[in-house]
Amino acid sequence: MDSTWKIALQIDPLPALLAEGDPALIYFVQRDQLDWETAPVQALWVLPEAVQLLKRQQANGAWRYPGKGFDPCNGTNYDLLETFRILRLLVDMYGFDRRHPAIEQAAGYLFSCQTAEGDLRGILGNQYMPYYHGAILTLLIKAGYAEDTRVHRGLEWLLAMRQADGGWIVPAQALPAKKKTPQFWSGPSLPPDRTRQSSHLATDMALRPFAVHSAYRSHPDVLAAARLLKSRILQADKYNDRKGPEYWLKFQYPFWWHSLVATLDSLSRLGFERNDEHVARGLGWFLENQSPDGLWETGYGAGKEARRMRLWVGLAVCRVLKQFSV
Repeated sequence: MDSTWKIALQIDPLPALLAEGDPALIYFVQRDQLDWETAPVQALWVLPEAVQLLKRQQANGAWRYPGKGFDPCNGTNYDLLETFRILRLLVDMYGFDRRHPAIEQAAGYLFSCQTAEGDLRGILGNQYMPYYHGAILTLLIKAGYAEDTRVHRGLEWLLAMRQADGGWIVPAQALPAKKKTPQFWSGPSLPPDRTRQSSHLATDMALRPFAVHSAYRSHPDVLAAARLLKSRILQADKYNDRKGPEYWLKFQYPFWWHSLVATLDSLSRLGFERNDEHVARGLGWFLENQSPDGLWETGYGAGKEARRMRLWVGLAVCRVLKQFSV
């Protein structure tokens, strides 16, 4: 068992993770942090919560957004957003992959939202969404679709949509709020202004699929985007969405928005070293900010779900520390 990653920590976080009795969490702690031999991951597919999630899947492979579906007024496909949300749980918390028919069906639905240009579209109406596009591709790659030609098209689209500085923006971010009318969302896609500075919200989420795809990790444009992103760690964004530096410290797992742990996870997979000045700064925050139980506060309040997410965030941090061999 490799426990060198725990040496720099003041408190061992694993007892707190193992004490909660969450079988999926315990499985991944034992497999990923303790290097124990575990049962096949399919053992998690029959856990009650996973089964309940599967029961909600629609015949077309999607999950229905509560109370909404497709909004013809602004072109928003709420089912695409809900399918992304549920797939995060199935893939990242229960280890589902394309061997399960529900994932094949979900992938079919997601790919049905891919345009001729190569991007996945719908959550922002007919507007480009490089950040959600990247986050969805990440799940598809993790689920076993890395070699699918539709995934490659999606990755190449992302590379073609980069800003001049090497990162990404969501083109609608640059538009004044008063112009974001229903007609705008359902109208022609707004192309990015390549001269604008990139957004680290968009760059973090767009970078993730490259970080989990073995054939793209060493791509020079991917590494250039990663270098840009790491230089922004703990800084304010350039755009209003989650702009303040405090958003780096609002942690979720499975990952959704940008955060310090999500960015470090990508950087570790892309081959950056712990002694890199920006990586070291990010890792240093986690080493210096453990709670008394060895875990980290998420910035998302209290309650049963917040408590559970705090545990999974703790696992995500532990994985990052081990990946960097801190």
